[in-house]
Parts: sequence; C-alpha cells; structure tokens
Amino acid sequence: MEEFRRSYSRLCRESGAEPQEAVLQQLHQLPRGRLDLATQSLTVETCRALGKLLPRETLCTELVLSDCMLSEEGATLLLRGLCANTVLRFLDLKGNNLRAAGAKALGKLLQQNKSIQSLTLEWNSLGTWDDAFATFCGGLAANGALQRLDLRNNQISHKGAEELALALKGNTTLQQLDLRWNNVGLLGGRALMNCLPSNRTLWRLDLAGNNIPGDVLRAVEQAMGHSQDRLTTFQENQARTHVLSKEVQHLREEKSKQFLDLMETIDKQREEMAKSSRASAARVGQLQEALNERHSIINALKAKLQMTEAALALSEQKAQDLGELLATAEQEQLSLSQRQAKELKLEQQEAAERESKLLRDLSAANEKNLLLQNQVDELERKFRCQQEQLFQTRQEMTSMSAELKMRAIQAEERLDMEKRRCRQSLEDSESLRIKEVEHMTRHLEESEKAMQERVQRLEAARLSLEEELSRVKAAALSERGQAEEELIKAKSQARLEEQQRLAHLEDKLRLLAQARDEAQGACLQQKQVVAEAQTRVSQLGLQVEGLRRRLEELQQELSLKDQERVAEVSRVRVELQEQNGRLQAELAAQEALREKAAALERQLKVMASDHREALLDRESENASLREKLRLREAEIARIRDEEAQRASFLQNAVLAYVQASPVRTLSPPK
Repeated sequence: MEEFRRSYSRLCRESGAEPQEAVLQQLHQLPRGRLDLATQSLTVETCRALGKLLPRETLCTELVLSDCMLSEEGATLLLRGLCANTVLRFLDLKGNNLRAAGAKALGKLLQQNKSIQSLTLEWNSLGTWDDAFATFCGGLAANGALQRLDLRNNQISHKGAEELALALKGNTTLQQLDLRWNNVGLLGGRALMNCLPSNRTLWRLDLAGNNIPGDVLRAVEQAMGHSQDRLTTFQENQARTHVLSKEVQHLREEKSKQFLDLMETIDKQREEMAKSSRASAARVGQLQEALNERHSIINALKAKLQMTEAALALSEQKAQDLGELLATAEQEQLSLSQRQAKELKLEQQEAAERESKLLRDLSAANEKNLLLQNQVDELERKFRCQQEQLFQTRQEMTSMSAELKMRAIQAEERLDMEKRRCRQSLEDSESLRIKEVEHMTRHLEESEKAMQERVQRLEAARLSLEEELSRVKAAALSERGQAEEELIKAKSQARLEEQQRLAHLEDKLRLLAQARDEAQGACLQQKQVVAEAQTRVSQLGLQVEGLRRRLEELQQELSLKDQERVAEVSRVRVELQEQNGRLQAELAAQEALREKAAALERQLKVMASDHREALLDRESENASLREKLRLREAEIARIRDEEAQRASFLQNAVLAYVQASPVRTLSPPK
C-alpha cells in the first residue's frame, strides 16, 4: 500500500492537483489487500488517479467506495480503470447517487471485468433512466463472474425489472440479487417470476417493498426454494463427484505407488544382480590375476630350469674336459714309459761304462736319495691331506644330497599340506605356495651356487694337483737329468723310484677319476632335482588347469545367473503388463461409472426439471383451488350473514309479535 500511496501522490501532482490528505491517511492505515475509502469525498482528480492505478494493482481484492459522493465524471473514470483489473473481488458503491453515466459505465465494467464477484449498488438512481439501465442489464447478461448484486433503493421500475429479467435469462453465474425498496410493481414481479425457470443459478431474490402482490411473492419464494433445493442437490452431487474423484485419484495414486514400488524393487534387483555380476567379475579378475601370477611363476621356474640345465651342460662339459685331460695325461704317461724304456735300454748299454762312476757316486746318490725320499714323504703327506679334503668334500656332498632329499621330502609334505589348505581356502594356498616356491627356488639357487662353488673348489684342487704334478714332473725331469749325470750306476734305485712315482701318479689319476665319478653323481643328483622340479611344475600346471576349469565353471554359473536374471526380468515385465491390463480395466470400469454418474446426473436434472414443472403446475392448481376456496368461503360467509340477518329478522318479528299479543296484556305482573 505504501507504493500505491506514492503512486497516487505522483499522479495527482502530475495532473496539477494536490492529493487528498484524507485519502492518503486511509491508504496509510488500510490493511493489506483492502482499500476502504468510505465516506471520503473523492474529487475527479482522485478518481482519475485511482482509475490509472487500479488496473496495475495486484494486491487489492476489496474496494469500498460507499458514500463518497462521486460525480458522474469521477465514477466513469474510476469504473473505466476497473475494467482491466483482474484481482478485485468485492466492489462497494453504496450511496453515490449514480445516474445514467454511472449505469453505462457499470454496464461496460460488467462486460469487460472477469474478476468481480460481489457488487453493492445500494442507494443510487440507476433505474431512473431506462436506456442506461438497459445498458447495465446488458453488461450483467454478458458477465460471467458476478455472484452477488445489491440493487436496493435504485428506483427501478417495472421496465427496469423486465430488463433485469431478460438479463437473468442470459446470466449463468449470479446467485444472489437484492431488489428491495424499488418500484417493480406487479408487471415487474411477474416478469421476474417468469424468468426464474430459465435461470439455473439464482437461488436468492429479495423483492420486499416493491408493491408486488403476495401471490407473486409467494411464487417467487417457491421458485427460490426450488432453486435452493436444486442448488443443494447440485452441491451434494458435486460433493459426491468430488469424493468420487478423490477416491479415483487416491486409487490412481495407490496404483502409481504400487507401480513405483514394483519398479523400485525391480531396480533394486537389477542393482543387486549388477553388484553380483561385478563381484563375480572382480572374482574372475582376481582368479585371472592369480592364474597369470602362476603362469609367471611357472615361466620363472622354466627359466631357472633352463639355467640349471645349462649349468648341468657346463658341468658335463667340464667333466668331459677333465676326462680328456685324464686321457692326455695317460697318453703322456705311456709316452713317458716308452721313452723311459728306450732310455733304459740306452742306459743298459751305457751301464757298463758308467758302473764305475755310479759306484763312486753311490754314496752321494744315497745321500741325495735320502733327501728325495724326504721330499716324497712330504708330497705323500700333502697328498694325504688332499685326500682327506676330498673325503670331506665327499661327505659334504653326501650330506648336501641327504639334505636335498630331506628338503625335497619336506617340500613334498609342504606341497601336500598346501594342497589340503588349498581345498580350504584358495587364497591362503596361493600365497603359501608362492612363498614355498620362492623358498624352493631360493634353496635350489643356493644349492646350485654351493655345488658350483664346490665344483670350482674341486677344479681348483685339480688345478693345484696338476700344478703339483707338473712341478713333480719338472723335479723328476731335473732329478732324472741329475741322475743321468750323477746316478748312472743306480739304475735299480732309479727304476724303483720311477715305479713309485708311477704308482703315485696312478693313485692320483684314480683319485681324479673318483672325483670325476663323484662330480657325475652330483650332476645326476642335480638332474634328479631338476626332474623333481619338472614334476612340481607339471603339478602346478595341473593345478592351473584345475583353476581354469574352476574359472570356466564360475563363468557358466555367471551365464546361468544372467539367464535367471533375464527370466526374472521377463517375468516381472509380464506381471507389470498384467497389472497394467488390470489397471486399464479398472480405469475403463471407472470411466463406465463416470458415464453412469453423468447419465444419472442428467436423469436427475430431467427429473428435477419435470418435478419443478409439476410443482409449478401443482402450485398453480393450488393457487386456483385456494382462490376457489376463498370464493366459496366468501359465499359461505355471505350466506351465513344472510341467514343471521334472516334469523335476527325472525327473532325481531317473533319478539314484536309476542310483545303485541293480548296474553302479555292480561298476564299479571310479577
């Protein structure tokens, strides 16, 4: 309202007039949605400003302008502004002495405005000019929103009443009409009474103080009673239809809720199935990853197996090299023996020549022989120490082979345990098997490294022995040269020494052959270990095949679950289609019920119209019978009066006769 007040002040100043203080005060004090300017003398400028503001006002629903002494121009401007208003519901123009121009403006207002529901026009002069009032009635006939109209004390004549009757025949929304204290008269009352059967909405018509006969008033009252009954029946039917529509809406909502619940359950089932499929896919992925890890482990084991085979091939090659070296040593020994035989022959030939020298040098040779014997003893001690070392290495080899066997047995037992645990939980068995395989691979690597180190040590020992042999050979050659120079005569001792040396060499060769045999035995053991590893690899391959079969079974189960899900979805769809069919059947039944209700309403309307016509006929018959009864009662009263007059005449005559008779004169006084 504050903005409305400022706009009103601005428009008044633009028109060159000052805003009315009383209007400003009322605008400041009025509640929201109601504009009350009653008993305020509004000028033309104020009406012009209000007429410009009211079409744009969206908050004012009630406008009270009673007793404002509006001029013709002010009322016209104000009503012209109200024609474009769409929120006003209540308009009060009581006591403003509206005349012809006001009536025409009101007619235009009723034609153009679609929001006013209540219009109060009490204490005006709208019925004074017939043409202007006819315009007003034309606007009323064209109006489709007005429900209450107050036309008290408007000097409406019987012609105005006839115009109102014509307007009421065309109006379909007016429910209450107040025409008290006008000059309608008999003709106007009959016109209004005759228009009532064609109007279905008017249920209250006040005609007191209009010089209308009682029978017309009673007929109007009866028609209003019928209208009220019709309105009550219509309201009841409307309430019933509203209840039925609510029930139908409730049923639809319930059906929609059931449908939504069903769809939610279907969505939940789909989500659960998707979750299960995702979980199974994740499980399949995990199994695939485990399978890939197993494949990688198997590939690593195969690579290690190839490495061990290569190492075995190298060791075999080394053993072959050692054999070749032994063969070359034997050939060298044979060549040396042949050369020694030749030299012995030469020495035998030259023995005779050198016997003297040998005898002379025998003492010196004996001393040197003692020294050489001491050296041979030292070499024998060294050889014994090497034999002991070889024996220790053999023991270590046997202990390592026993340990390998024990560890192989333990590994087999652990594999059995792992198989049992694998039956219990696949993941634990996988982790433990991986750890065991890593431990076995590490152990195999360590054992291979130990064997390689031992082979290297044996090769170093062989090399040292070969070096000692070469040194011994060099010493033998040097000693032989010295013996040839100095000990020509000591042939027998030289032969014995050579035989002893050959025996030592043969022993060394035998020991080397034994070492070669032991190395070959170790190689065989490593081959056995490799075979066991291959068997384990085959077992792991079998386990991998089992896992693959398990994976295929899981995939088959997933396919079966997918098929079950598809079947469940198809079943749910069929159920939904059946429910939709049932719902459509129910909707068809509801449409049939609606059609029946509409037919019943039409029948009720026809029956009500027939009943109303019959009631009107009965009322006319009752009125005629009452008129006849009144005439009969008047005739009976006249006859009674005549009989009473006759009886009084007879009584007077009898009294006169009795008084005039001689008996009375002769009778003595009492």
